[in-house]
Amino acid sequence: MSEKALPAGACDCHTHVFGAPGGPCRYAADRSYTPGEATVAQLVAAHDRLGIARVVLVQPSPYGTDNSCMAAALAALGARARGVAVIDDATPDAELSALHAVGVCGVRLNLHTAGRADPGEALAALEQAARRVAPLGWHVQTYTDLGVIAALHDALMALPVPLVVDHFGRALGAGGVTQPGFEALLSLVRAGRAYVKLSAAHRLSRAPDFADMAPIARALIVAGPEHVVWASDWPHSGVTPGLAPEAVHPFNPVDDGAAPARLRGWAGDEATLHRILVENPARLYAFAG
Repeated sequence: MSEKALPAGACDCHTHVFGAPGGPCRYAADRSYTPGEATVAQLVAAHDRLGIARVVLVQPSPYGTDNSCMAAALAALGARARGVAVIDDATPDAELSALHAVGVCGVRLNLHTAGRADPGEALAALEQAARRVAPLGWHVQTYTDLGVIAALHDALMALPVPLVVDHFGRALGAGGVTQPGFEALLSLVRAGRAYVKLSAAHRLSRAPDFADMAPIARALIVAGPEHVVWASDWPHSGVTPGLAPEAVHPFNPVDDGAAPARLRGWAGDEATLHRILVENPARLYAFAG
């Protein structure tokens, strides 16, 4: 694999920051796990090692709809960062405006983690979110399964704001490119109606170096090279089975240093790599320059 540097302006499109409890970082009472600390300084250091210049912070589920911790991190990171918030019906318009001012440009619906697999319920949530954020020029990001995507294909084609699909649309490495629902995701990408994040392969693969995700990544890139972005999912948080929600759940052990060479292999050439890491994120997240 190549050891060449990443292109200037490379962006990691899905990360989380977890601060010390208290201050702007307050856990939701109904959270499913409690993370350890993952600070802005640690994130910047990890990106400096990889040669990543830009970052998108995504509101993590332990904070619920309190976006204060992410907003503080965005303020600290400045122009190199954008954010994706989590809101609900009680979130006032004034808060959306304040989040917009610090770099938030989208909202996330974490349907999979919340166990919301009913297509009708998912569509209602997506359409409601789209109505809320359309005046701000934001996008809607969702973490859901291929079955939901397939069931909502036609409605997603007509969504009035850009759609971003997390983590390969949860296409499983073992299922390959013929698994049910994957063609619906490819169709959205071909039509330019969805961006897909090549991210969190460790959640979807059981193969060494996530080799079984390569055909899936390549199929998405071929379907729409201008609508694919990449993300590390740093610091690889999640629920550890058997631990109580209030216990500190360790981060998953993922080798971030192997990611650039893996992505370069999926992309196939430097022009496509540049699209995925620089051009597409700049367009989607409105980075200047």
